[in-house]
Amino acid sequence: MSLFLDDVTLTYPDGDGRLTALDRVGLEVPAGTLGAVVGPSGSGKSSLLAVAATLITPDGGRVAVDGVPTAGLSAADRAVLRRRSIGIVFQQPNLLPSLTALEQLEVMARLDGRRAAAGRARELLDAVGLGDRAHRRPHQLSGGQRQRVNIARALVNEPSVLLVDEPTSALDHERGAAVLDLLARLTRERGTATVLVTHDHTHLDAADTAHEMRDGRLTPLRVRSG
Repeated sequence: MSLFLDDVTLTYPDGDGRLTALDRVGLEVPAGTLGAVVGPSGSGKSSLLAVAATLITPDGGRVAVDGVPTAGLSAADRAVLRRRSIGIVFQQPNLLPSLTALEQLEVMARLDGRRAAAGRARELLDAVGLGDRAHRRPHQLSGGQRQRVNIARALVNEPSVLLVDEPTSALDHERGAAVLDLLARLTRERGTATVLVTHDHTHLDAADTAHEMRDGRLTPLRVRSG
């Protein structure tokens, strides 16, 4: 299980020309590792996530999710790939206010007809430290707890690739660090290829590899040794 991007270019219309959002980007995140991508707003991080999630087809280059090349897939096939192989942790949890923490996960599992996945919902809440809050609704949870539900929900269908968008932007430093430690642990335990995009360099210590995105170009910063 892994995420692989090679020589990926993405442009958007910009008046009479084209604006380059991704400039020949290459990124490989093996299973069980967390790769961080840091950069300021407008640098191309969101475009990178959108391409990795198969929400946008790049102008050129290769993208493979869990060994499956995405080039040439129909919209329906890409939707199936997303549902079964890709988990997305959004910047804002966007939990349904009327559902309990447990129900948030069960609904996601049933969207793909996976009854077995629904049975994993409680186990995942235990894994993120919320087993004793399974029957609480979003307004009864703290910001950090809601983000933990968000992470568990993204993992309920056992994705190969986990894409995480600024998960700590609404949290204080202590709660943010706890969420990042959780992501790193779950990545190792569940063998996902995890990509974390962030603007905060202090989050890089939790990652196995770190890259900087600037003006659509991705530059390696470090690879953790050992």
